[in-house]
Amino acid sequence: VQLQASGGGLVQAGGSLRLSCAASRFYFESHGMGWFRQAPGKEREFVACVNWDGSNTDYADSVKGRFTISRDNAKARVYLQMNSLKPEDMGVYFCAARRGGLGSPDARVYDYWGQGTQVTVSS
Repeated sequence: VQLQASGGGLVQAGGSLRLSCAASRFYFESHGMGWFRQAPGKEREFVACVNWDGSNTDYADSVKGRFTISRDNAKARVYLQMNSLKPEDMGVYFCAARRGGLGSPDARVYDYWGQGTQVTVSS
């Protein structure tokens, strides 16, 4: 199983980034997917999740209306479009996969994790 996150970088407050997570070596369509982030000195926190076919999504309150999670099963990828970025959105963003097809805001139920991609927002 491999999850490769990319798309992070440095952006000014108010800007946008699109994260991508490429999945390989497992049956992507049978997994719910999630994005989590971790800022220095803080616990890993939930950002967004999506179920196996993209029909159901969930977001942390702090990102609702600004972030959008989506997936392309044909490409085995999950995306996180991040708009109106704020300094408090900074951190390492991780994608995760959960067997069974449902996403979840609970990091403990995910089976596979990617290595993370750094997002830095300057004020």
